[in-house]
Amino acid sequence: QVQLREHGGGSVQAEGSLRLSCEASRHITCMAWFRGPPGPQREGLASICTGSATTYIGDSVKGRFTASRDNAANTLYLEMNRLEPEDTNMYYCAVTGFLIDPVSRLRAGAYEYWGPGTSVTVSS
Repeated sequence: QVQLREHGGGSVQAEGSLRLSCEASRHITCMAWFRGPPGPQREGLASICTGSATTYIGDSVKGRFTASRDNAANTLYLEMNRLEPEDTNMYYCAVTGFLIDPVSRLRAGAYEYWGPGTSVTVSS
């Protein structure tokens, strides 16, 4: 089992920025951020796996969102810039102990454990 703690959600005006963090209770191979309701259609935003030099960012947020990981702190960050009202949603951290195939790293079904979510509201 892995416990996840998410921080950083809140309300911001359009064009503003927020930084989300997800702390895992232990080292875990792949960590990711998603948004939207539960299910396979949940939108993958960013994924970083240890042992991989590549950070995967979802097409819809490329150029505005970046991700980074502090392995010593078992923490994944999501830096969200130039936020738009369309970014309003619940954001979820997800992790798995498996090294996910690159083609699946932004697929919700590839992850085992999920955080409770943190709310982001962007006003125009």
